Amino acid sequence: MTVPQTELQRIVASLQQSGLTVEPVEDGALIRSGEARVALFAEPEVQGGVIVRLHLDLDLYVEEESLADILMGMNLLNQGLDYGALNLDPVETEDDDEDEAVTFAILGRSVLWLQDLGPLELDRLREHLRRFEAEVTEAVERTLHGSKGMSA
Repeated sequence: MTVPQTELQRIVASLQQSGLTVEPVEDGALIRSGEARVALFAEPEVQGGVIVRLHLDLDLYVEEESLADILMGMNLLNQGLDYGALNLDPVETEDDDEDEAVTFAILGRSVLWLQDLGPLELDRLREHLRRFEAEVTEAVERTLHGSKGMSA
């Protein structure tokens, strides 16, 4: 008797078979592509299919006092992204000092609905993952290293 695989296990196995470096972690998986690290989470959709959430850690942090400028720049960047979006997440610190400024991490995020976990949909996931990572990384690098870079 074989134990049925979860959606996440099936996705991880498929991505590994396609040559990607994928490591299962807690409730998701970590996909390494060069310097990029994309976290992947999958859950069954109530009305059918599978919802896949992608999180790209950019190792960029913003202090609270720079938030207004960063939000304006992120809004402009997000208008040009097709496969994901940039989001801010507050970084939790061990100190619960209410007077301390909050730091935010800039993350790339994307959500994809897969009709099923058949070969065509898993190919679509791989392509979405590739484009998401490339698009977000390129947009951020172009902004940080371009002549009209966003300052944090």
